[in-house]
Amino acid sequence: MLIIGGYIILNDSIWNKNFLYLCGSNFLIGLMFYMLATTLPLYVQVGLNGDEKQMGLIISVYVLGSVFARIFSGALVDRYGQKKMGMIGFSIFFIMCIVYFGVKNGLVLFLIIRFIHGMSYAIASTVTNTAVISILPAKRRGEGIGYFSMFISLAMVVGPSFGLFLWKDENIYIVLIAVAILSAIALLLMKLIELPKLDEPTTPTKFEFKNIIEKKAIPISLVSFCLFFSYSSLSGFLASYTKEINLAKVASIFFVLYAIMIVAFRPFMSRLFDKFPVHYFFYPSMLAFGIGMLLLSQANSNFEVLSAGVIMGFSYGILTPCLQNTVVNQVPINRSGAATSTFFLLADLGYGLGTYILGALASYSDYRVMYVSSAIVAFIAMVIYFAFYHRNVRKNNMNINDKLVGNQQ
Repeated sequence: MLIIGGYIILNDSIWNKNFLYLCGSNFLIGLMFYMLATTLPLYVQVGLNGDEKQMGLIISVYVLGSVFARIFSGALVDRYGQKKMGMIGFSIFFIMCIVYFGVKNGLVLFLIIRFIHGMSYAIASTVTNTAVISILPAKRRGEGIGYFSMFISLAMVVGPSFGLFLWKDENIYIVLIAVAILSAIALLLMKLIELPKLDEPTTPTKFEFKNIIEKKAIPISLVSFCLFFSYSSLSGFLASYTKEINLAKVASIFFVLYAIMIVAFRPFMSRLFDKFPVHYFFYPSMLAFGIGMLLLSQANSNFEVLSAGVIMGFSYGILTPCLQNTVVNQVPINRSGAATSTFFLLADLGYGLGTYILGALASYSDYRVMYVSSAIVAFIAMVIYFAFYHRNVRKNNMNINDKLVGNQQ
């Protein structure tokens, strides 16, 4: 291990203890997010006598807290350091998991806790997603991010099923005990991680818009907004849609196949991210994701629903690490926190708005129209990518080539 330019630089190996600790902590907070997202609305309905709108609020308030914290979490990470902010984020996350035990009635207090919990999740995940960039060797960064994001994909599937398994007796305390234990383990892993430190303290960054939001990350972050906006139609409404078309049992299998496709091909595809231009991966994958949505919108059989899941799982598994790797490669290491925060800020915003807007669209029309609309949003993402990112990259490359030719002459 060497300290070069103030940062800890490791050798070309990806699978070191710090990387494994980061993968583990990121997996655990994702696991807890999906466990609670599945079971807490049920608790509001059963334990607090809430209605459907209040059940939805439990998710929306958490996402709102996350979006709010994303605004400044990147700047805080860049200003105070990954380790310090990581310990703060994971500690608050753990405390909120304990505080849930004290809420026996009163929805307002419950929502306040959810909001703070969402903020802590945003800070913790910003740290883990920023830290992994700083410990990965530059020439294997795309591959490393691919493996890293695979763990959160696993949490997307394991979390809901594990949460529902613990909820089978409708006892929320069993779920909360499990979450408290998992959050303690995640905090311990963060404590053990050795993260980059500056040799000398830097001048504190002012909390201005330009320091909070990384402008270079906005084009790709807008693409992530569209991707997560479209994806929200799956996580939020697939079960209701399959029930409406008399294919209710296929919903759980859909997500299992979705996850299998993400995990099965991620290791192979991750090795290619550092060898080929990002455009080679983005356009086919986003096109496939949109086609999968269209196929789902017209599905009338189990085979068609599951085929859509396979297509979208494969493409989603490529898109998320591909976009994240592109964002961080555009900025210097000291701006990686702001870039990561900008990326996930718009991703969270897309997910939150997508759930609300697409749900409203489904209530005014039907789920088939909603999924067609989700496909259109995915195709719009391709236009945004070309107009605001790909075209600029191509122009810059042409300018560089012109300068090289001029120098040779």
